[in-house]
Amino acid sequence: MMLLQLFLSFLQIGMFSVGGGYAAIPLIQNQTVDVHAWLSATEFMDLSTIAEMTPGPIAVNAATFVGLKTAGLPGAIAATFGCILPSLILVSILAYIYRRYRELPLLQSILSALRPAVVSLILAAGLNMFLQVVFGGRNALSLAHAQWACLVLFVAAFVALRKAKASPILTMLLCGAAGLLCGMLGFM
Repeated sequence: MMLLQLFLSFLQIGMFSVGGGYAAIPLIQNQTVDVHAWLSATEFMDLSTIAEMTPGPIAVNAATFVGLKTAGLPGAIAATFGCILPSLILVSILAYIYRRYRELPLLQSILSALRPAVVSLILAAGLNMFLQVVFGGRNALSLAHAQWACLVLFVAAFVALRKAKASPILTMLLCGAAGLLCGMLGFM
């Protein structure tokens, strides 16, 4: 039964994560934390971090991790297959349609209309993760409960990536080292 639940949950995620991995994060959180309680909110944040850092699509990495955690290797296979099956089918169909009808204005209009929805999904996921990291997921955004070290690391990483065009890999390594140091000093 667990294998079927994993397959169906990640099949749903795979079907509705239009826009890629970042757009899938709210869907993954809903299924793994809210609906099935396979992960806690903290575990989900860790999962998001690991899934983003490791090679491969975020949703597939998350599916494999959740499946492995909840049902071992068979769970990882079921969740991963559920996650990629819609893409396999859909991409095959869309490649045929796009190749045949790519010049039609209707198709271009549909693609243009999907872009704002994808951006809003990514923004919602980013904002949700930001609030979880800085305010611990509390509904009230109280400065008394803010994780100031996390906020400083966020601002520093954002400035380094956007303004200084720093390497994302170097930025992640430096933030990890700073987080380790902050943890050892009791700031986190």
